[in-house]
Amino acid sequence: MEKKYDVIKKNNHTLIQMLAKKLDTTIAPSFKSELVMIAGNGEKNIIIDMSQTEYCDSSGLSSILVANRLCKNAKGQFILTGLQNAVERLITISQLDSVLTIEDSLEKAEEKINI
Repeated sequence: MEKKYDVIKKNNHTLIQMLAKKLDTTIAPSFKSELVMIAGNGEKNIIIDMSQTEYCDSSGLSSILVANRLCKNAKGQFILTGLQNAVERLITISQLDSVLTIEDSLEKAEEKINI
């Protein structure tokens, strides 16, 4: 089975690189569990790089919101980066662009956490 994402532990955050083209019901449940586990291990800053993900459905959004809530509850930061047009549109339509922190590039996201 191919990997759907990479989890890279950095100094002051965890970077999750989505490798799957679609973040949907086939991935979201296990992805959500992974996020809960990462937060459970005490990580409060998470960046999700979605530059390879072309599609996201409501279950994918739900897993993103879980990560956002876990980081907020831990007084940390959650940042999405590398959004493709379709994914960005879905987030905007769902009015989640006002809830989520979104950066254009991984560099900007990491700078924001390093502040």
